[in-house]
Amino acid sequence: MKPEQIYQELKDLSEKLGVTVSEQSFRGSGIPVKSGFCLIRGKMHCIIDKNITLHKKTMVLARALAGLPHENLFVVPAVRDILKKFDRREGDNPGRS
Repeated sequence: MKPEQIYQELKDLSEKLGVTVSEQSFRGSGIPVKSGFCLIRGKMHCIIDKNITLHKKTMVLARALAGLPHENLFVVPAVRDILKKFDRREGDNPGRS
């Protein structure tokens, strides 16, 4: 799968899981800001710096979605493999931090 397709599949999965994904420019914020998952008024969001590479955007989104319950949803195998790398719920996961 092409990187653009993987990123789009992750964004589609986000929608199914109720996570709003938005890309914002952090350059003019004046404070150190990082892309990632957050709750705003009880709703899940993944805010991504639009100036980072597509690979980094994909990793940020995969990390945000990996811990959410997606097992009962259809996820293409390439994306499921990426999510497994970041799933902290699995005890023997080599991608854990």
